[in-house]
Amino acid sequence: MMRVMIWVDAEGISGITSWEQVLVGRSRYEEGRRLMTQEVNAAVRGAKLAGADEIIVVDCHGAGDDASFRNFVPELLAEGAEYVMGAPWTTYTQPLAQGCDGVIFLGFHAKAGTKDGVLSHTVSESWLNFFINGEPMGEISICAAVCGHFGVPVWLVTGDEAACREAKETLGEQVMTVCVKVGLSRFAARCMAPQEAWRRIEIAVTEAVLHPPKVPPFLPPSPTTLRVELTSPEHVRNYLHEGVKQVDARTVEVTDENFYAAWTKLWRR
Repeated sequence: MMRVMIWVDAEGISGITSWEQVLVGRSRYEEGRRLMTQEVNAAVRGAKLAGADEIIVVDCHGAGDDASFRNFVPELLAEGAEYVMGAPWTTYTQPLAQGCDGVIFLGFHAKAGTKDGVLSHTVSESWLNFFINGEPMGEISICAAVCGHFGVPVWLVTGDEAACREAKETLGEQVMTVCVKVGLSRFAARCMAPQEAWRRIEIAVTEAVLHPPKVPPFLPPSPTTLRVELTSPEHVRNYLHEGVKQVDARTVEVTDENFYAAWTKLWRR
């Protein structure tokens, strides 16, 4: 039985270049939801064509308020998959624990500070930098490490050129990527027509599921130290959970036996 998960973010979707398209209540949020949903459908079609027995799609985008992790337009979603909506980011791991063959990252973006990364950031605008064992990392690394903890590899990453580059730097040259836009700045891009992006995503997912790339699960060295540099001191109190220490006025750090243990201490949602 082939079980595939698809984790979906919004900022790396073709046609999306503005916060107005990805934050609830903003002028173009509904447009962003539709674009996101159609890329999901393309990925689902590809996984079905390849013969996946179970396809689980997880909404990973925090759009704000009750819309967080509930961005898909339900009536437009393709048949043949199950859709996880409302589960806080990185917390829905049941299919990974039960046994999953591989994961697709759809619509992902580059880490904070990436000049050509469209809507580049890491986790929150309050996070200036994030480090795993002293190395600057982004959401691709975080999500891949969560999957890797359960022994599950990331087969394919889609997003802008900067996200695809980051995926290969982090996960290895073998990981498959689909570039759907090229960042001209943080808020401008040369975008592929959405229909062309959907076609390429469907083809790539089909190939990834039929012929999984030889990508090992991403496992940061253990013990693992996570460090977050925040933009200002008032954000620090949100992360001072048990096991997390304050390093300076706007930096927190946690060390544990492995990435997942450290992450679940730092990120309590």
